[in-house]
Amino acid sequence: MLSKLDLLTPENCQLIFIDHQPQMAFGVQSIDRQVLKNNVVALAKSARVFDIPTTITTVETASFSGHTYPELLSIFPDHPLLERTSMNSWDDQKVRDALANNGRKKVLVSGLWTEVCNNSFAFSAMAEGGYEIYMVADASGGTTKEAHDYSMQRMIQAGVVPVTWQQVLLEWQRDWARKDTYDATLEVVKEHSGAYGMGVDYAYTMVHKADERVKHGPQLDPVPAADEKATS
Repeated sequence: MLSKLDLLTPENCQLIFIDHQPQMAFGVQSIDRQVLKNNVVALAKSARVFDIPTTITTVETASFSGHTYPELLSIFPDHPLLERTSMNSWDDQKVRDALANNGRKKVLVSGLWTEVCNNSFAFSAMAEGGYEIYMVADASGGTTKEAHDYSMQRMIQAGVVPVTWQQVLLEWQRDWARKDTYDATLEVVKEHSGAYGMGVDYAYTMVHKADERVKHGPQLDPVPAADEKATS
């Protein structure tokens, strides 16, 4: 029996990426598009760390939307791309089959646009497939802030659970004593979590005296410039 009180675990959920393609991203105005891509890639890397079953679906690639972000595809190089014509992913049998084959009723959704593709998929998957939908709000985008926000509100009223990518990552990790995913989780944090990631780098290098993450050239000591007046 599904329960929204259950924490997300690597064993009880799956993930779908919907239409992360350039032409869809061009229309996004609800979030900075570079931030959006960062969040999408971070979510994908998190899924890879915890071996989350992941589906990637695309719409009208050749005629309109363009190819899926290469940064996303590089994380799942062997995953098939489930092409569609419908704005609603649920209308494509391949998508339904992929979700069913993964055998998990909690479905995390990251997609474009929130008010169209995410919205319609969420309602259909809940009503017809009996899925529990978790909408990754900061790894999704709408054509305006209002479009995204009101779509999120509409879905929440219907029972969709709003989450963010970092919330999902840390819920999967749950306990820092889980050393098998500890380092990989922190790698995602350091690369994609902004101030949090910078703080982890600072703590590791300045407090724990760990090596810096990247090799670089020599750090040259300060050399005060000569005073022009004194040498004239």
